[in-house]
Amino acid sequence: MVDDAAEPRADRPYMPDYGIQAAGGGAGLLPWAWATERLTRSHDYWIATVGPDGHPHLAPVWGVWRRGALWFSSGPRSRRARNLAMHPRCAATTDDAHQPVVLEGEATRIGDRDAVVAFCAASNAKYGTDYGPDFFLANATFRIDPVWAFALDDEDFPGTPTRWMF
Repeated sequence: MVDDAAEPRADRPYMPDYGIQAAGGGAGLLPWAWATERLTRSHDYWIATVGPDGHPHLAPVWGVWRRGALWFSSGPRSRRARNLAMHPRCAATTDDAHQPVVLEGEATRIGDRDAVVAFCAASNAKYGTDYGPDFFLANATFRIDPVWAFALDDEDFPGTPTRWMF
């Protein structure tokens, strides 16, 4: 799990087809705090998984960025939950296409009651809901620990693309 206080190693992606050359002194790199602020405030997150036949599946979820990971819940028999049970590698992104943060990582299904209680409290506070922990325990609660992240600000497209490695 990533510690929010620790900044992962950042670099500028080399994207010559988009006018972005290799990092030159690090100018324009976005700080990890910029990314975590957007991960925290995003209302929805898009989760991409892979099915048993290799087909992609993409769906929005409500979620919470907490303790360096993206937490969300899903129906235990949903396509997303079934896909993650077979292939835990996945991708997630925030809901703002102008300042996106994209994560790739591994999803872990969380069954620990104390962890689910903490997620439940954070989710209820964020969305103004009043679900109890048993709701999330009866469903499938996941945590995506990032191994790679990417973000940019489209107001400075060639200057801000930043990649973090964990």
